[in-house]
Amino acid sequence: MAEFQLPPGSRISNDGKTFKAPEGAKKVRRFQIYRFDPDSGQNPRVDTYEIDMATCGPMVLDALIKIKNEIDPTLSFRRSCREGICGSCAMNIDGSNTLACIKSCADVKGADVRIYPLPHMPVIKDLIPDLTQFYAQYAAVKPWLTTRSPAPPDGERLQSKEDQEKIDGPSACILCACCSTSCPSYWWNSDRYLGPAALLAAYRWIVDSRDDSTGERLDALEDPFRLYRCHTIMNCTEACPKDLNPARAIGEIKRMIAGRRH
Repeated sequence: MAEFQLPPGSRISNDGKTFKAPEGAKKVRRFQIYRFDPDSGQNPRVDTYEIDMATCGPMVLDALIKIKNEIDPTLSFRRSCREGICGSCAMNIDGSNTLACIKSCADVKGADVRIYPLPHMPVIKDLIPDLTQFYAQYAAVKPWLTTRSPAPPDGERLQSKEDQEKIDGPSACILCACCSTSCPSYWWNSDRYLGPAALLAAYRWIVDSRDDSTGERLDALEDPFRLYRCHTIMNCTEACPKDLNPARAIGEIKRMIAGRRH
């Protein structure tokens, strides 16, 4: 479970609004949604929306879209593909980081569906976290192919099927930030610890047989905070909506660095 943290100096106010379901609704589900507008100067609050699920799609994102379109147009959240591909709708649902587009309302066992932004991130508005630092950390690992050898004159840089399979998994990361924002080490050291997502991306290029900068990449990560703040808590792997294993990738990076010392 990922702990949600309020903005510094604020508290959840008791003046949240309640939006009742239409009269005659027979399949009502309550959604408790975090609301916060930093520009307003007001404390965060939790608004409650009653939804007739008989007229709503099955996913949490369907409910959010219904709320915004039919009940409260001021509600803010990110979304795009609706198929678990883009990572835009990452948020904290029922205490766990996940994608709203692939989280079924039926899978939330409590009476209410509790929805918060990703934990321990600055909030731009409502369910929208500020991912500026997260993307900067991703860019810091140089997530692109670097080569010194000349390219083949008559084709692409080829690799074996076995080498390709090494990067298939890490390449599937959609940068949703579910893993990094579920990691206690990242919560307390996000200014210096790169976090699971960035380190998974680093691993993807370290093990790419076409890349010529493995040594430089490992040198850049050999730091008490950038890499070694990971304590193998495994929250990152549990939170990943793509079933990837950032913890294993981080462990492999540590093993490769240790191997160079002997």
